[in-house]
Amino acid sequence: MYGLGIFHPAMTEAYVIADATAVLARAKAGDLTAFEQVYRAYEVPVYNLARRICRTVEDAEDVLQETFFEVCRSINQYRGDGSLWGWIRTIAASKALMRLRRNKYRDTDEFEEDLHRAPRSDNGLRMDLEAALERLPETSRAVVWLHDVEGYTHEEIAGMMGKTVSFSKSQLARAHTRLRRWLGEEPVQ
Repeated sequence: MYGLGIFHPAMTEAYVIADATAVLARAKAGDLTAFEQVYRAYEVPVYNLARRICRTVEDAEDVLQETFFEVCRSINQYRGDGSLWGWIRTIAASKALMRLRRNKYRDTDEFEEDLHRAPRSDNGLRMDLEAALERLPETSRAVVWLHDVEGYTHEEIAGMMGKTVSFSKSQLARAHTRLRRWLGEEPVQ
C-alpha cells in the first residue's frame, strides 16, 4: 500500500504543492478539492513517519487519518511561518506519539526484558536496518526516527513526548547501542 522507504527532511521538496499559496487559501475557505490536494501531496510522508513511530500498519493508518482530520480542522491556524510540511509533520508526530501513549506501551519494561534475554546463538546474523528498527521498543524507535531522520532536537522531542531532554538523549543513546549491536558493528558482551 504505502512505501516504507526512508523519508528525510531534505526530500520534502518532492512533496511541495504547485501554487501552494492559492491551494492553502482555498483550503482555508473550505474548498474540499484543495484539502484533497494537500492530502495527496503529504499522505505518503505522513504515513511513513507514522509507520516508523507506530508498531502496526493499523496504527499508522489511524495516525494518517487523525493527522489529516486535524489538518482540516486547524488549517486556519496555519500562519505560514514555516513550511506546510513542517506544520503537518509536527501534527503527525504528535498524533503518533499520542497513539503510543494511548496503547500504553511500556518501553522500560521491554528494555529490562531485553537485558535479561539469553544472547542469540546466531551471532553471525546481520540484520538490515529496517529489521533492527522494527525490533526497538516503540518509544526508542520514535526518538531515533524523530531525531536522526526527521531532524527534531532533543528539546523538541522531550516537549512532544512530555518527557525530559535527558530522557530523549538516553533513549537515543540506548537505541544506537542496540542498533550497532544488532547490525554487527559492536560486539555482544
